[in-house]
Amino acid sequence: MSLESLLSQMGVDEQINDYPIDQWHPESCGDIDIRIARDGSWWHEGTRIRRERLVRLFSALLKCEEGQHYLITPVEKMRIQVEDRPLQVVFIDDTGEGATAVTADGRTITIGDDHPLKFSVLDGVQVAEVYVNHGLWARFNRNAFYELATKAEEGSDGRFFLTIAGTTYFLDS
Repeated sequence: MSLESLLSQMGVDEQINDYPIDQWHPESCGDIDIRIARDGSWWHEGTRIRRERLVRLFSALLKCEEGQHYLITPVEKMRIQVEDRPLQVVFIDDTGEGATAVTADGRTITIGDDHPLKFSVLDGVQVAEVYVNHGLWARFNRNAFYELATKAEEGSDGRFFLTIAGTTYFLDS
């Protein structure tokens, strides 16, 4: 079977599938020379992976356990290297009643109880993240962060906050 037909069968063209990887428990097969760079690009043996459909497939098979990132299938579990976060939020859609984060690989994540926001400082710069699934967090790129920050309000104590789906998130926490 060709890679093209495999990708087509798995529906990678249409959407990011939520494979039941939490139900898969293969033994670790060791490390594979795949790295996700800080900018979200994927690399294999020092060469950038430019096939978007392959990157989308790999990102759908990601899992994080105890701070380690893995590509997982029903029969294999290979550890990969991640420089920062494996996923990036590139767009935020605020409908007024809620907010949806869109990742570079096409996932849509409705911010709320199952997918909370987290704010922190990284290398002296304020950053935002949203929980995705399978132990994975997505970091907001600068444009998406600034879009999110424009929706913040200042409280009487001078702290900035967002209220999304009934939950208040402080930007300085």
